[in-house]
Amino acid sequence: MPAVSPPLLPIATCWWCLVILLLPAQALTQLDANTEKASLAGQAFPQLSLDGSPLNHLLLDPRSGQLYVGAVNHLHHLSSDLQVLSSSQTGPKLDSPECLPPIVSKDCPSARLTPNTNKILLLEEGVAGGRRLIVCGTLFQGICDKRSLGNVSEILYQTSNPVDTQYVAANDPRVSTVGVVLNQNGVGLMLVGRGYTSKGPSDIPPITTRRLASSSSPARQAFSQDEELGKLVVGSYSEYNNYFISAFSHSDHVYFLFSRRDVWHRKEYRTYVSRLCAGDRSFYSYVEVPLECSGGYNLAQGATLAEHQGQPALFVAMAAGQASTPSATDRSALCVYGISELDEALQRAQELCYTEGGRGGDGKEEAYIEYEVSSKCLRLPKVPRYIYPCGGEHTPSPIASAVALSANPSLTRDVQLTAVTTVTEAGHTIALLGDKKGWLHKVFLQPNRTGMLYQSVLVDQNSPVNADLLLDQSKQNVYVLTYSKVSMVPVSECELQTDCQSCLSVRDPYCGWCVLEGRCLRRQDCHLESQANHWLWSYQPASQCVTVQSLKPANQSREEQTPVGGTIEYHKPGVVLLVCGLNRRHVSVRFVHLIILWCILSTDHMSLRVSVMFRDVTISTSNITFYDCKAVGRLNSTSPCMACVGSVWPCNWCALDELCTHNSNCPKEHIISNSLVQLQAPQGPDSCPSVWALQSSPLVPVGFLSPLALMGRNLDMFQVNLCVCILTSVCVSSTVQLYDCAVGQSDCSQCRAVSSEYGCVWCGGESPGCVYNLSCTSPPGPVQTCPAPQITQIQPVSGPVEGGVLVTIHGSNLGMHYQDIQGGVTVAGVSCQPQPQGYIISTRLHLWGSGTEGPVIVTVGDSEPGQSLQTFTYQDPQLSSIIPDKGPVSGGTTLTIHGTQLLTGQRKDLTAYVGQQPCHMLVSGTHLLCRTSPSNQTGEVSVSVLFGKAERIVPGKRFCYMEDPVITDAFPKQERCSVVSPTEMTCVTPGVTSHSKVMGVGFELDNVKVAFKSVTGKPFSYFPNPVLYALNRDAPETPYRFKPGGVIAVEGKDLTRAMTRGEVVARLGDQRCEVKTLDSTHLYCEPPETQPESLGDNQLPSLRVIMGKLDVDLGLVQYDADGLPPVPLAAQVGLAVGAAVVVLVVLVIILMYRRKSKQALRDYKKVLVQLETLEINVGDQCRKEFTDLMTEMMDLSSDVGGPGIPLLDYKTYAERVFFPGQRGAPLSQNLDLPESRRQTVEQGLGQLNNLLNNRLFLIRFIHTLEAQQNFSQRDRGHVASLLTMALHDKLEYFTDVMKTLLGDLTQQYVAKNPKLMLRRTETVVEKMLTNWMSICLYSFLKVCLSVAGEPLYMLYRAIKYQVDKGPVDAVTGKAKRTLNDSHLLREDIDYCSITLTVLVKNGVEVQPCPVKVLDTDTITQVKDKILDQIYKGAPFSQRPAADSLDLEWRSGQAGHLTLSDDDVTAIVQGRWKKLNTLQHYKVTHTHTHTLNNTLQHYKTPMLEGEEEEGLRLWHLVKSSEDPEIPKHRKSSMRERERAKAIPEIYLTRLLSMKGTLQKFVDDVFVAILSTKRPPPIAVRFFFDFLDDMAEKHGIDDPETVHIWKTNSLPLRFWVNILKNPQFVFDVQVTDSVDAVLSVIAQTFIDSCTTSEHKVGRDSPVNKLLYAREIPRYKQLVESFASEMNSLVALHELYKYINKYYDQIIMSLEEDAAGQKMQLAYRLQQVAALVENKVTDL
Repeated sequence: MPAVSPPLLPIATCWWCLVILLLPAQALTQLDANTEKASLAGQAFPQLSLDGSPLNHLLLDPRSGQLYVGAVNHLHHLSSDLQVLSSSQTGPKLDSPECLPPIVSKDCPSARLTPNTNKILLLEEGVAGGRRLIVCGTLFQGICDKRSLGNVSEILYQTSNPVDTQYVAANDPRVSTVGVVLNQNGVGLMLVGRGYTSKGPSDIPPITTRRLASSSSPARQAFSQDEELGKLVVGSYSEYNNYFISAFSHSDHVYFLFSRRDVWHRKEYRTYVSRLCAGDRSFYSYVEVPLECSGGYNLAQGATLAEHQGQPALFVAMAAGQASTPSATDRSALCVYGISELDEALQRAQELCYTEGGRGGDGKEEAYIEYEVSSKCLRLPKVPRYIYPCGGEHTPSPIASAVALSANPSLTRDVQLTAVTTVTEAGHTIALLGDKKGWLHKVFLQPNRTGMLYQSVLVDQNSPVNADLLLDQSKQNVYVLTYSKVSMVPVSECELQTDCQSCLSVRDPYCGWCVLEGRCLRRQDCHLESQANHWLWSYQPASQCVTVQSLKPANQSREEQTPVGGTIEYHKPGVVLLVCGLNRRHVSVRFVHLIILWCILSTDHMSLRVSVMFRDVTISTSNITFYDCKAVGRLNSTSPCMACVGSVWPCNWCALDELCTHNSNCPKEHIISNSLVQLQAPQGPDSCPSVWALQSSPLVPVGFLSPLALMGRNLDMFQVNLCVCILTSVCVSSTVQLYDCAVGQSDCSQCRAVSSEYGCVWCGGESPGCVYNLSCTSPPGPVQTCPAPQITQIQPVSGPVEGGVLVTIHGSNLGMHYQDIQGGVTVAGVSCQPQPQGYIISTRLHLWGSGTEGPVIVTVGDSEPGQSLQTFTYQDPQLSSIIPDKGPVSGGTTLTIHGTQLLTGQRKDLTAYVGQQPCHMLVSGTHLLCRTSPSNQTGEVSVSVLFGKAERIVPGKRFCYMEDPVITDAFPKQERCSVVSPTEMTCVTPGVTSHSKVMGVGFELDNVKVAFKSVTGKPFSYFPNPVLYALNRDAPETPYRFKPGGVIAVEGKDLTRAMTRGEVVARLGDQRCEVKTLDSTHLYCEPPETQPESLGDNQLPSLRVIMGKLDVDLGLVQYDADGLPPVPLAAQVGLAVGAAVVVLVVLVIILMYRRKSKQALRDYKKVLVQLETLEINVGDQCRKEFTDLMTEMMDLSSDVGGPGIPLLDYKTYAERVFFPGQRGAPLSQNLDLPESRRQTVEQGLGQLNNLLNNRLFLIRFIHTLEAQQNFSQRDRGHVASLLTMALHDKLEYFTDVMKTLLGDLTQQYVAKNPKLMLRRTETVVEKMLTNWMSICLYSFLKVCLSVAGEPLYMLYRAIKYQVDKGPVDAVTGKAKRTLNDSHLLREDIDYCSITLTVLVKNGVEVQPCPVKVLDTDTITQVKDKILDQIYKGAPFSQRPAADSLDLEWRSGQAGHLTLSDDDVTAIVQGRWKKLNTLQHYKVTHTHTHTLNNTLQHYKTPMLEGEEEEGLRLWHLVKSSEDPEIPKHRKSSMRERERAKAIPEIYLTRLLSMKGTLQKFVDDVFVAILSTKRPPPIAVRFFFDFLDDMAEKHGIDDPETVHIWKTNSLPLRFWVNILKNPQFVFDVQVTDSVDAVLSVIAQTFIDSCTTSEHKVGRDSPVNKLLYAREIPRYKQLVESFASEMNSLVALHELYKYINKYYDQIIMSLEEDAAGQKMQLAYRLQQVAALVENKVTDL
């Protein structure tokens, strides 16, 4: 048998074997480094899984190199090595694409928790250095926000309460959205392309421009799109449903790549590229061209702008469409389009559409107008391209090319490509392509744009690669975004290729073999790459590595030293210099020595690299293998011989030396040869000596010598006495089992139970134990009978009398088998049957039993019985009651069961049932607790408990399962609940800390759980605690003084936010302070009449207010005593002296009083009479006015109305607005010129018109006029209106000029007081603004009569109707029914209403017409009322004038009398002459009147206002301040007192009029200021302009901008229309009606101001009248924020030019731009033509 191998040394034994090449020993270092690199080859690239799949967008910050990932409901911020820096959750939120934000559940039934898909992720480079992240999602109609680049959870700007102009991204995750950020002249803009969505706003254009900077104006907020910013106008949004792929900027243009159906031509889906100038805010330069990729690839999937061969190119991943659908197939390709070629195609389409009508040289259509807009290709004069590089107002747009830009595929694939990016390496282009199966393909592009795939990397299995493929800052890695991962994939892995062959075979254009450095490197990393043959590249022809062809010997024992030779093969003459100056193709090299470091390893051989090196650089390598025969033997310690001679190496086994060697002989004899070596026998593993079997028993007791019989072969070469078997080593294939009888057998029964083959016996004596049978030598020797059983414990110690409880007995010597104790166990004298499954030999048994009381006895065989020290008792448990006796069918009720002897058996023996359902036991003791299980039905069931198998039922008590409780309401929005009744319970809310976030509130009724929200429909809200202030806030320690009989007022904040008056308790000391009133800021409580006792140590009681669990002490309260405190003696003396003085003073006063008493008594009686009279008068007047008010409110609604609205035509409307108060305005005039001059003048005026169309001339002209001192305000308005007429047909130009002038005006006011701008019409531009508003809003009035026109006309009719119902003074214009205090007829005029029968001639037929008039009306007033009735609803201009008609009074057949205001019967009193009235003529109801035409025109006195023959005219009151009292009324004391009555008592008439007109005023204000419809486009445009002006000049005060807007629209248009309805309607406005309209207009003005409207007793009556309504109108304001003779207007304008001719010429000559345009010369030409003016021409 071979000897045991010696143990290995603790430290590895190393030695050197010298064999060296022509190279130094540093080769070892090179060897180690290459080994380390090889180990790196298996490492995977970094990947990071993120929440929010699918991941939508990836953004790289070029400065920091950090990444931003937009996902569904998440936003992530990553470092360059994919470490998470910050994250933010963006959804889900309550939303619906069918509803506009903000989302309110009750207003939006379709609202659901909606995920937020990221649609735009861009970087904003702020003009002030601020850089922000722009994030847009699908929620809330695609709004955007700005976030911090350092922490994406920090929101810098959020779109709150967005308007329709702030909806940016598509609200559907399936609809595409792209964007690009621009910086135009310091203004940040974002161009957005988005597809069409069927839900939500449907009028968002495909391409829009958004502003990025916020502004104080609501219309200028970030991400808004207004009229000044460009957009792509589309005729049909659904038809032009563009699917956008990418957007990018290049040079001065912005490009969009998208696909859509070709609407006009092929009706198939195609890919388009559109372009527009970056600074083109009107999209005049928009042009698009289709892209074609040969092979049917028509749908773009991804794109990037990069360079190829030094020129910019567009790389597009295209896919073939499925038939005529937008769905892409797997067939795809990479196509490359040069930007220069693309721009040339776009420019050609523009030029053809500008100058050739869209037709090419062959007459075919090559360009056309797209998107169904009202434009067409023109034939404009050809001009150089640079003149209109971005189009203009006169050029057609948007233009589309009918000729596609074609390209051949650079690469085709059978898997759909989804992403593309490129990188340039050493002038070569490498394209990186992602596909939908998660692969990244690397493609080398040739100069001719053909591509070759050289590597594919699996990034994420079956997960499409996102279109956002981004290179890192170093361009060494590409970030790949897939469904849920971000990966950083190296663009090349040159360093992983450790030899020349592998470097060239990967065909990576990045990599080449650097010969002199011996590494695979990028070209720029190889120091001598510029020299020929020093950097070998796989794409160079005939590149081949230098190789070592062969080595001899290739395998060698480590113990031998033999020469090694080799052959080197090379192919390039230049390489010869690198190999020792050899000049043959095949070179044999003799290696003299080789240094080998060998350590004892776990293998039997080592392969080492042999390198051909130049200095320290490896030129070529090969491998040589060294083997160790000794190590071969050590690899199999049990059979070293077999391992040695069976090895692949030529090793032999020396049997007697136990040595494996490469030698062919041994120190001793008996060598066994390797099977590979052809030597004599013995040979091979079968010749090795070995032991192969165990013949004897494998059981070996510990401590005894036991013989072992072994079987072997080839053992004859060993001497017998040399063979030793050691059990510590495995010497045979069989195992030997060592055992010890004493282990695990603690008593006799266990020992005797061991199997007999082990020979274990129980040995008695002083130290009994279980031993091996040969070891039991002490008397009495092995014991045949075991001692009596011993019982140590029984469980449980009690059980029911019926038995059935499992009893466990613990002890020793309880038998060797179950049969030993079967029938030998008694419990309390009763036989008990053991359970076989619970029996453990000698130590434990389980049994069922029943009996009374006694010990447990166990008998084993014939041995003495063993008895327990514990006593087992049989008990009879009884159940008495249960609490509660009912619960819900859902279970969960905690049931308490009472009874006696409930501790019977163990707890695990106890089970309870409620009916058939188990009741889960919780606690047992003096009573049992269990929780009921759910039941499937209601009803009463019995309750039972099983004690083991003994069942007890609760007698006389049953448990009732009831229906689950249902909570129908919870109030208030409020630890444990108390039940008030079967249908009501009260609950107190648990307290929470201020920083806690309450996730939900609910109710638990046993197993029934009800959420609060499911009851009330809205979640429970926690509010901050209300704040209560101390009674004495200034001095809290000072008691609060309280006078009995009053209430205590407590101040606070948010007192009623979550509390009602009934829930508040106030206590003053030991008594209650009854809470009377509770509002948001005050609590009033009524304390007891007497001061309560204090509850604390203080003598005074304190007031405590308790709100829920909030208990606040508000301070001490001291009652004021009824009696006075004792007065000190000094004070008593002082009081006595003072009293004496007072008595003397009183005596003096009495004497004086007696002298004056009689006179005062007389005066007092007189005052009493006056006061009584005044009281009677006021009472009568108030009752009368109230009666009038009630009757008028009922009459007006039925009387106002009638025929259609007499709206003025546009020409008349413009004439009245432009030239108010002027007759014969230029709009209706003709040019008054002699025929001989007409043509010349018209020619001059035409040139003047051209001059006016020059912006510079017009602005200089206006500024020059305004600089003249004698240019009056009236002239300014007139010039502005004339300019409006002249430029009426060029409204866009007029608007542009007006904006320029307003910009100049803004600059002037900013330097002074910006709030005063537009307050008055003091400049030309302000009147231009008034005219512009009137022009733009005419259609709004005409088309939307139901919106604004009709309520305004109804208001006018109502005012006129009301005014005419009361007396109106024909001379002063004062009326009884008015809103204007200054026009109120304060005197009490007696009048009555009369219905006249007027005969009206209608053709040949005469018809009677009843007309209501007043007997106090003058004759002219009567005629006006008759005309109003006859021509009711007809335009005022179409009815005859009252002066042209006579009113004839007829009585009988011959009684005719013509009535007039003044005739011989007129009453003359002194110097006063009264106008005739119906009362004067004593006209009654029974009289008939006719209206006849007259040739004489009577001039009414009220219009002339002149004295007639020294007499003054009057109607109802005399205009003097001291009216003369008529003589016939002087005798009446009462009438005299009435004349002196206070005139303010008649102010109630204003209230009567106001109440009657209130509905009509409200209707007008609501119609003007309503937010339920979008405001007119002109208003939105101008308001946006004002916001821009404020932002430009740094005005951030919202009140200033509000004042500008108020002054521009409400005050310039609506107030003008309110005061002058004749500007809009063909009606007559009298002075009395105008007075009422003035008050309403002033109310409108007050409503538009932002300052607080404060009124007092000294305020004007007109302001007091609408003081209550103005705050309501303010809320409305806050929520709102043609045929003309232009030649006449030009001629009128020329008059002003002529007037200031020299100044205008001088101004034009001083202007440099004007000199270039020769404006002064052109004006002189105009002057020469218009009036033959002699000029310097």
